[in-house]
Amino acid sequence: MGTKPVTCDQSMLTQIKDLSKKLAPRLIEIRRHIHSHPELSGQEYQTSAFVAGVLSSSGLHVQEGVGKTGVIGELQGNGSDERLLAIRTDMDALPIQERTGLEYASRAEGVMHACGHDVHTTVGLGTAMVLSQIAEELGGKTRFLFQPAEEIAQGASWMVQDGAMEKVSAILGVHVFPSIPAGSIGVRYGALTAAADDLEIIIVGESGHGARPHEAIDAIWIAAQVITALQQAISRTQNPLRPVVLSIGQITGGRAPNVIADKVRLLGTVRSLHPETRASLPNWIEKIVANVCHSFGAKYQVNYHQGVPSVQNDYALTQLLQSSAEEAWSSDRVQVLPESSLGAEDFSVYLEHAPGAMFRLGVGYKDRIINHPLHHPEFEVDESAIITGVVTMAYTAYKYWQSPQIV
Repeated sequence: MGTKPVTCDQSMLTQIKDLSKKLAPRLIEIRRHIHSHPELSGQEYQTSAFVAGVLSSSGLHVQEGVGKTGVIGELQGNGSDERLLAIRTDMDALPIQERTGLEYASRAEGVMHACGHDVHTTVGLGTAMVLSQIAEELGGKTRFLFQPAEEIAQGASWMVQDGAMEKVSAILGVHVFPSIPAGSIGVRYGALTAAADDLEIIIVGESGHGARPHEAIDAIWIAAQVITALQQAISRTQNPLRPVVLSIGQITGGRAPNVIADKVRLLGTVRSLHPETRASLPNWIEKIVANVCHSFGAKYQVNYHQGVPSVQNDYALTQLLQSSAEEAWSSDRVQVLPESSLGAEDFSVYLEHAPGAMFRLGVGYKDRIINHPLHHPEFEVDESAIITGVVTMAYTAYKYWQSPQIV
């Protein structure tokens, strides 16, 4: 579990806060520029060039074109510590038409930073800018990963394939959270997000006249039975303390209103938190589909594709994040989150190569009744959260180098 992190370094914390405060106007400018010019997954060319320029101007060694459109910036500390700390933020936007009415709203039709990746990128840049000014106090090398294509859960794998995790000892990440007020953060021990898998089910029946269904095998009706059986079976056959969510989001099939459909294709997503449960899901789903289809004479095909695994936060690094944030902001501004999210995050791909931890950055407005959720066309953030994120990440990184017991 690791040893309790080193005690507060008040002078360094004050220095990090002062540096962050001075950078605040520039960081808001950066965030608004990125927000105004969103780019979809795998198309982050302008964002990457912008990020590379900021990193270079701060004295970091920069490598572009990592993971297709990703960027790596490296900062060498002044010590001989052989560990390598990575800090990952993501850059891509979503295919959503923005409806915020902000003066710096998206200029790209149908594309919006509705998941806060513009804030993530800004926090990553701000952390690099702050740490570059105290590099002599850092024991080893810090590697900043600016990742593309998180929204399609591909970018982390692309980065890893291009060597982004080589020699990395530990990795930190951040994600905005509108239900936490700006100025506060959330930490979670263990499972933070769910594994996200893709599901395709093909039901094959026999077509016939819509007026004589008894002479056909109705693939649409059987597909409905399959969906119902799957949803009912979750509550009766899966451990309720190990949640599973199965959602069918797309159904296609049929040829005409008066013709019994002979083929239906179901597409869905399957979310789970526990590795043992996840491993059992493909066979569990296929058995249910097989039983329903065999009962009514249909054929079937189940294609189950494992996507990204669950983000499992390392205990010692989560403890380091929590203690650093509490020292920076006080314990009443740090929430220990009691529940995991069934959303997915490909930050988990990095955790297959090194231990890591991701924290939730509060971006909600305290004076608003409604803070729109992630992926909403009116999603907004309280920009004061940027400094909270930068200070938390920079001070945690500093304390990592003061904590040789954390691998």
